[in-house]
Amino acid sequence: MSRPGPFGHPYCLGFDEVERLLERLARGQTDAYPPMNIEQPAEGRLSLTLAVAGFAPEQLTVTLQDRELVVKGARTTPSEERTFLHKGIANRGFQRSFVLADGLEVEGAKLANGLLRIDLRHRRQSLEIRQIQITLE
Repeated sequence: MSRPGPFGHPYCLGFDEVERLLERLARGQTDAYPPMNIEQPAEGRLSLTLAVAGFAPEQLTVTLQDRELVVKGARTTPSEERTFLHKGIANRGFQRSFVLADGLEVEGAKLANGLLRIDLRHRRQSLEIRQIQITLE
């Protein structure tokens, strides 16, 4: 029985995780809130900047699990009732997810002036060549 999909070739071994990643990306995120920038400030470095005006540090979480970087913002509902004549500022939570490539590490996150900046860097990987010994049975 052969495997369907982009990695169904018999010479592509162990790419199940890549197939799952592609399926997850195909489902995608359609929400563009909050707006963000992705920059490359230097070679081997990336910065994600999310516009999170109005969020306090305790309302934001940045987690990394199994190469998935998740940024969440949770709004608390105000206890007082207010009447708006115009409401153009979003008062909702959010969740943005990013899948990081192998060797990409999170250095830290900083919140300043309503912008959350997450700094990433590529870890240098050394090329490994191994000789596999053949044994007799």
